[in-house]
Amino acid sequence: MKLIVTGGAGFIGSNFVFYQRKHHPEDDIICLDALTYAGNLETLEPVMNDPKFKFVKGDIADRKLVYDLFEAEKPDYIVNFAAESHVDRSIENPEVFLRTNVMGTQVLLDACRKYGIKRYHQVSTDEVYGDLPLDRPDLYFTETTPIHTSSPYSASKAAADLLVLAYHRTFKLPVTVSRCSNNYGPYHFPEKLIPLMISRALADESLPVYGTGENIRDWLYVEDHCAAIDLILRKGTDGEVYNIGGHNERTNLEVVKTILRQLDKPESLITYVRDRPGHDMRYAIDPTKIHNELGWLPATKFDDGIRQTVEWYLSNRPWWEHILAGEYQNYYERMYAGR
Repeated sequence: MKLIVTGGAGFIGSNFVFYQRKHHPEDDIICLDALTYAGNLETLEPVMNDPKFKFVKGDIADRKLVYDLFEAEKPDYIVNFAAESHVDRSIENPEVFLRTNVMGTQVLLDACRKYGIKRYHQVSTDEVYGDLPLDRPDLYFTETTPIHTSSPYSASKAAADLLVLAYHRTFKLPVTVSRCSNNYGPYHFPEKLIPLMISRALADESLPVYGTGENIRDWLYVEDHCAAIDLILRKGTDGEVYNIGGHNERTNLEVVKTILRQLDKPESLITYVRDRPGHDMRYAIDPTKIHNELGWLPATKFDDGIRQTVEWYLSNRPWWEHILAGEYQNYYERMYAGR
């Protein structure tokens, strides 16, 4: 098959590209990425010379570029990871989130209608469901949980999900949607919680924790997420939503303390900062549907995954140090100068 993977230079998208090359080496992959702040072409260096892989720099909201790409490549499947995804940034500037996450999704869907595809898959988030109370550990998000967004980011992702499902109902477009819990693992952009804490702890800098750190997230190792998406893409049912959860609930404070133990750093590095507006308290996903229908279960326990993640960051310091220094943004020019 031939896949277009949008946002493939980002954290989850790049891991999905690596997963596909490992498990389906016969498939062709075209990565479309605008290389905005979280898109890092250095991440894709291991596959840049792979004859079954092609990188295209471009914005999913650029209709002409997307249509030209579909016309030239004639893809079988589309997996849309491309999104502005940082909640704090969405609070500062909601407009860019609407352009990429909603209008960009519409352009991709229109291209699928025009040129035809076997399946369009939308990668979404559990944040579209809002949050759960801390005192009700028995409650979980299911695919029928009402959408109840808390930030411009989650609202833009919810709008995109609804648009995807509407294109299925109205135009019979073959689509699937997945909503995942918080991912972690290799190539995670350093402004996110886990890599931020790792890099700051290594530098013996303070570790800022929102509020009291009691907010709970369900952590999903990124390779497990990629395996789930691959199953949905190949065996999922058109028009369906699948929740992908890790069964690894931890408070933010527990996560930070785990990282400090892994690095043998003191808890005195932790500092508590003013909470952000509309901060969701608890996310927890029930992945029963994807387990029953497709046989998927998360394979990585949090303690194992966080140890592997810390070890990866220790072994790949140049990757995240280039990001912190801003050098990663020049990689595209270095790669393609004179081509």
